[in-house]
Amino acid sequence: MAPEGVILLFKLFLMKHLLIALLIGASVPLLAQTSGQNNLDPSTYIDPTIGNIGTLLEPTRPTASLPNQPVRVYPIRKDYLDDEITCFPLTAVSHRLGEAFAIRPAIGPVTRATRSQRMPYDHDLEITRPWYYSTYLLNTGITVEYTPGRLTGFYRFTFPAGTTPVLLLDQLNGGPATWRFTAAGKLDATETWQGGVKVYAHLEFTPGTPDTTDRTITFAHGTTAINLKYAISFIDQTQAQKNFQSGIANSTFDAVKQHAQQAWADIMNKIVVEGGTTAQRRSFYTALYRCHERMVDITEDGRYYSGYSHRVETDPRPFYVDDWSWDTWLALHPLRTILHPAQEADMLASYTRMYAQSGWMPTFPVLFGDYACMNGFHSTPIFLDAWRKGLRNIDMATAYEGMRKNATSATLLPWRNGPATLLDSFYREKGWFPALAPGEKESVPEVHPFERRQAVAVTLGAAFDDWALAQLAKDLGKSEDERFFTTRARNYTNLWNPDKKFFLPKDEKGSWIDIDPKFAGGPGGRDYYDENNGWTYLWQVQQDIPGLIQLMGGKKATEQRLDQLFREDLGRSKQEFWNKFPDATGLVGQYSMANEPSFHIPYLYNYTGAPWKTQQKIRLLLSTYFPDNVFGIPGDEDGGGMSAFVVFSSMGFYPVTPGLPVYTIGSPVFSKVTITLENGKKFTLIAHHCSTVNKYIQNARIDGKPLDSPWFTHRQLMEGGTLELTMGPKPNRAWGAGAIPPGTTD
Repeated sequence: MAPEGVILLFKLFLMKHLLIALLIGASVPLLAQTSGQNNLDPSTYIDPTIGNIGTLLEPTRPTASLPNQPVRVYPIRKDYLDDEITCFPLTAVSHRLGEAFAIRPAIGPVTRATRSQRMPYDHDLEITRPWYYSTYLLNTGITVEYTPGRLTGFYRFTFPAGTTPVLLLDQLNGGPATWRFTAAGKLDATETWQGGVKVYAHLEFTPGTPDTTDRTITFAHGTTAINLKYAISFIDQTQAQKNFQSGIANSTFDAVKQHAQQAWADIMNKIVVEGGTTAQRRSFYTALYRCHERMVDITEDGRYYSGYSHRVETDPRPFYVDDWSWDTWLALHPLRTILHPAQEADMLASYTRMYAQSGWMPTFPVLFGDYACMNGFHSTPIFLDAWRKGLRNIDMATAYEGMRKNATSATLLPWRNGPATLLDSFYREKGWFPALAPGEKESVPEVHPFERRQAVAVTLGAAFDDWALAQLAKDLGKSEDERFFTTRARNYTNLWNPDKKFFLPKDEKGSWIDIDPKFAGGPGGRDYYDENNGWTYLWQVQQDIPGLIQLMGGKKATEQRLDQLFREDLGRSKQEFWNKFPDATGLVGQYSMANEPSFHIPYLYNYTGAPWKTQQKIRLLLSTYFPDNVFGIPGDEDGGGMSAFVVFSSMGFYPVTPGLPVYTIGSPVFSKVTITLENGKKFTLIAHHCSTVNKYIQNARIDGKPLDSPWFTHRQLMEGGTLELTMGPKPNRAWGAGAIPPGTTD
């Protein structure tokens, strides 16, 4: 192509993207920025399409919502590669568990086939921001725009001139649903979501709707612009109408959009970064946005529908749902304790009310109740972490009662809720969850037919949860409980095989079951592990890292074993490996970046006297598996669980052991990070000479004093401390090498 043609195409490219930037009301960084250009609003770096193509499993969605609020909207399609949209919902009721109400714009006259036709669109004509979504439908020429409120939303449809606009209404769940027109341009609707939960909606159209039949709304021929405002409620239809009047009735589209954009700007400005590349800022701020998709506050005028009591409850304090604690206890809850401690206390108070209403402390609390998913009671370390970090606006007496009941009376079986089984009685007597030999038939009816016993994973997870409960008992002066649960917290040692140096399964007689820890256990290794193999579960002792190091033969042996983890061959093709372990993507040797149990592992080098290897590995993992594009999440994101790893690691530190108010240091990608705290102070991390090459810490200071260990405390952070790192291109093997791992009380 001639140079003039190249220049012309480049100018057209810039004009197109400048127009898009103007349309969304905020300039998007179009070209790579140098480290000194940091004058953009951080929210402009958010790209909700990052991760929209799942590596093997679930993609992220380009969600438009307010931070931690229940109305969440995205186009219904398979993933980013799907070039047809099925419909537009009024809300996603729960993360990955489904949406409610379907809206489809069309051009009349409508036939039976019209209702089932999907809508082709062009990615390059789609705008996705947390506060605004727009797309152009190719077959009809309709432009769809959307902006979110708290319990409300606003769609704007623009139709081609000279056509007859139609809106088709439908449901997204199979239960009972109703659509009732109360007046011209006004509609009340209900839909039944999972567990029999009713979702109510009140919708109003402008202009009015003179012709309505069979969930079809036909507007006057030649109408080009239709506004659709709505509100939802989980209480009743009257409350949906109240939410409409108080939330959106008198608002314009632009006013709702401006409010939503400001809400996200306020959140993003809590962490201001300097330096780094545009790509790193895009990945970082998009991850921070994902960390605010849930939990969501479902309170409506001091009331809320509870899936735990199955009735409407009254309480002026916010009530939050939609949390998968197996994923979020590791980093998302600790991040929120830094950024939003009052909100985190409200969320834990919601857990406590769920226990009071249902009789069990939940594990995966969603709108319809506790969703039996994964394994373990990881709400316990969440409560310990919050308590140790000073959160006191929680009914800890009731919370402790619920956590203790889980630990002593609930089943540990994966994907099951309710009372203990004979396997749980065995565990509480013997100290390990008994496993079956390969091919041995299951005899316990409560065991999930697909999820299996997960005997090693359950034992290791329960040991951590018991440690957390023992620590809470210690802090609350319950010395007998402290002794009891401290003993149980050592149960992880019962499955340590000193010859093979793995955590391996035992049968009910205490005999080792001979397995290949790389590949045994059926789909996802679920007979013995969970979604990952024995190499990942080798490191699941965050509560007693010195004890784990001792089992492995000391710091040097542990360091060598970590090296081996990142270098160990799969022993088979990737196709064969991923056919059994589809969650274990993002591989570096046997290390899987794509699944939550792996998050803390690269930081364990800090405990072996080789912090420079942590610095090396963290930079490698961030740059390789979290790019700023549609492939930018290596596994299931799980509503902020994985994104919180990106936020912490990009800033340069991580909470390896929730429940210990200590952070371990990695390698920041930014030259400066400033966190504005809720107490009015600011924590600052400065990384002198930080760059892609300069990833190794040469020396460190905190509050002006030399820091020779790769740890600092939550207290130092919350008091507005300053951590200074001097970075260089080669490792300083001496820095932090002799540091003693942190204790349990600071």
